[in-house]
Amino acid sequence: MAIAVENLLTTDILRPARYLGNELGAVHKDWETTVVRWVLTYPEVYEVGASNLGHIILYSILNTQPRQLCDRAYLPAPDLSTKLRETQTPLFAVESRRPLTDFDILGFSLSYELGATNILEMLDLAGIPLTWRERSESDPLIFAGGQTATSNPEPYADFFDFVALGDGEELLPEIGLVLEEGKLAGLSREDLLFDLAQIPGVYVPRFYDMAADGSVHPNRPDVPKRILRRVATPIPAYSIGLVPYVQTVHDRLTIEIRRGCTRGCRFCQPGMLTRPARDVEPEQVVEAIESGMRATGYNEFSLLSLSCSDYLALPAVGVEIKNRLHGENISLSLPSQRVDRFDENIANIIGGTRQIGITFAPEAGTQRMRDIVNKGLTNEELLRGVKTAVEQGWDKVKLYFMIGLPGETDEDVLGIADTIRWLRRECSKQGRRRLDFNITISNFTPKPHTPFQWHSVSTSEFKRKQELLKEAFRAIRGTKVNFTDTRISAMEDFVGRGDRRLAPVVKRAWELGAGMDSWWESVEKAFGAWTQSIEESGLTWKYRQVDSGEWNIFEASESISLDAPLPWDHLDTGIDKKWLQEDLQKALEAAIVPDCSFEGCSHCGVCGVDFGHNIVIPPPEIPEFTGHFVPNQTRAQRIRVRMGKEGEMALLSHLDLMRLFDRAVRRASIPLTFTGGFHPQPRIVPASALPLGVSSSGEIVDFELTEPMSIEEFRTKLAAQLPADMPIYEVQDVDPKQPAAAVLLQKAEYRLEIAGDQGNWQDWIEQILAKSEILLEHTTKSGKTYPLNMRDRLFELELLESSSDRAIVRYVGSCQNDGTLLKPEQLVSIFEQVSQQELHLLTIHRIQLVLA
Repeated sequence: MAIAVENLLTTDILRPARYLGNELGAVHKDWETTVVRWVLTYPEVYEVGASNLGHIILYSILNTQPRQLCDRAYLPAPDLSTKLRETQTPLFAVESRRPLTDFDILGFSLSYELGATNILEMLDLAGIPLTWRERSESDPLIFAGGQTATSNPEPYADFFDFVALGDGEELLPEIGLVLEEGKLAGLSREDLLFDLAQIPGVYVPRFYDMAADGSVHPNRPDVPKRILRRVATPIPAYSIGLVPYVQTVHDRLTIEIRRGCTRGCRFCQPGMLTRPARDVEPEQVVEAIESGMRATGYNEFSLLSLSCSDYLALPAVGVEIKNRLHGENISLSLPSQRVDRFDENIANIIGGTRQIGITFAPEAGTQRMRDIVNKGLTNEELLRGVKTAVEQGWDKVKLYFMIGLPGETDEDVLGIADTIRWLRRECSKQGRRRLDFNITISNFTPKPHTPFQWHSVSTSEFKRKQELLKEAFRAIRGTKVNFTDTRISAMEDFVGRGDRRLAPVVKRAWELGAGMDSWWESVEKAFGAWTQSIEESGLTWKYRQVDSGEWNIFEASESISLDAPLPWDHLDTGIDKKWLQEDLQKALEAAIVPDCSFEGCSHCGVCGVDFGHNIVIPPPEIPEFTGHFVPNQTRAQRIRVRMGKEGEMALLSHLDLMRLFDRAVRRASIPLTFTGGFHPQPRIVPASALPLGVSSSGEIVDFELTEPMSIEEFRTKLAAQLPADMPIYEVQDVDPKQPAAAVLLQKAEYRLEIAGDQGNWQDWIEQILAKSEILLEHTTKSGKTYPLNMRDRLFELELLESSSDRAIVRYVGSCQNDGTLLKPEQLVSIFEQVSQQELHLLTIHRIQLVLA
């Protein structure tokens, strides 16, 4: 049975619209006619989860499967978590609003080492036992996927019934078929998991035990000794999905252009765990972007890959899309890209009227260190890329560096500051203004399945190197330098390379308050929770080893056995462990291994029947660039719309509403006028902003068009793109030369529901209307206070309904954009002044706006 969300999502909840679900692109399937019911359960707040590409792709794919449905759930913010517990309401899925316990299977994305505490928080809120040993036959199956789950699931093995390794596009539908057959056959939980364990890519921890040395082995003969990582080919069409009501972290259409990276950076786990490299056909990318932008109404898109610049078709695809969408103020963003491939073509596709930031990742400050990590970047290539950015109009560049890498000396650390001085000196020769830098210095954290998995650095050494850099950067102006907290790095290392003994540590850390993004909100609290949990679990000795630099391959190579069992050896990622050892030896010699996508095979072991081969598509011809967007400021027509904002749409903020209008107009292909300047905006002008939580049946919005449209065509197109709770009541053609509705606005009519202890509401109204002066204290933005006569702003007031403890009143008050207002809250203050008691404003509905 669905949960009454309206009782939970009130204005005391921050950004309540994040929990509404049912956005554009949401899929609704009949509960009763489906056999297997999934929830993709993202253990971060909605703004993070709803913009995660993998989450969107798998949601789309699962909902294409016959007899199966997929809903979604996200980590509630602390205010809603508290409310769920206080009201004993279980965590629910956003589309159906059913408790998570109603579903057959819950899939969690585990994308970083310390995120498991958020998963436990969600399980607890849902009323689901935290470990597989505690769950009954009636509980949903709980599984994890994602990079961290694929890398080393052992620290979290107690919490999951199974783990999905690698790409999920083909794996999850296979899991769904086994679940469907098992459910129809009435299989027990144990038998169902045994069937799942036969699927390549499915790891069922209960069928494996940990040995004394930390290695993992089957505890029954009929399951695989090693579990294969799954590999799938990207399908861009599945990326065109949800259009959230609220602004998300990546608030744009994202299309994957290349999966996998073969650069071979020795610290990079994604580069090792996603091989081989697979390019997407340029025609598929262009088609997905063009259709996706039309379908979603986004004004920005992103091309995603671990190394976008290695997608040789990038310039051609980017220019083609920019040309096709030339008149629509569309911008393109790219993740951190290879500085050695950055040229004028790429600058053209990410530049323009709304120029975005640009990011490069040199990783190290000296050539020797870049060779040790196999970055494949020379000083000349770094300078050429940054110079190109400067020539194309950028005056600020973001750079990523890392400290604590194997073989690093103080000279290498200080080389980061030297590199910044050198780049600024060389780029300033071009006669431009000073080039500024935003620099992030991360602490190297060893990751499983990489050549550097046998190396770590002590926390004290990280702190010393950070101080070296802080001192060096004090003399460099125009640089903003951010350092990663060393305690986070040590804890990520401790958990990321741990074994099954860490499950109690993770659980206890959650109980003590770790999670809920506590690392970013309160590092002291999070670190305290983790260290206390480690101490209580009797593993302080192990953490101290990590904290003091347990393995330093450059200083103690003879005492470290590279053949010793590792907790993740039972996972077959395709990369041969012997090759990782050999590549580590090459790092000791600062020897470079070429990128096997473009040069000879590196013999890592991936290519073959199980994982496929590199797919590199030759670059097509780059079209002639037709130029950046020029805003069309023609004001040929103004259309005035009177509309409502009712039901759940009242929970949208004004900024979210304006974003919704912009995307609706784009989807409707309405030729909207833009403002000028550096950041052109569509000319959509509401008469008055409506506060969060206030419903309305009388909003007025002006739309200005570059070319005339018939009123009926405009109404039909716009209405088709708006939610049902935003009905259009009237559409007028208004002379563009006349003042806008925001200028003409004079009054607003409201209906309020007010609660009090006991009172004569009609008598109070008569007293208010009889007064010629009602003074309320007004506070200016500077903090000064003075009395204002609010009676002059009250034009009508009447009682609609009443009881002894509440009333519904209607009033008409001043509502002008110069600040001459009578707000609903102020009217309640007037009632309190007359009644001499505390009153509570329960609901606000704006009936209409009145223009001059």
